[in-house]
Amino acid sequence: MKLNRAIKIRLYPNQAQEKMLNKTFGCCRFIYNKMLEERIKGYEQLKGDNQALYD
Repeated sequence: MKLNRAIKIRLYPNQAQEKMLNKTFGCCRFIYNKMLEERIKGYEQLKGDNQALYD
């Protein structure tokens, strides 16, 4: 039996670290949303063509 555990920690970044974290998370959010948009557009274009979805 596999047991999963979670650990919660709290970070106390200084101002420079907080600025860098905000910038990093902002970039990650932008890339995620951009790729999700691409994925949705691709699906919409191929929605009627079942064969193309599996190629």
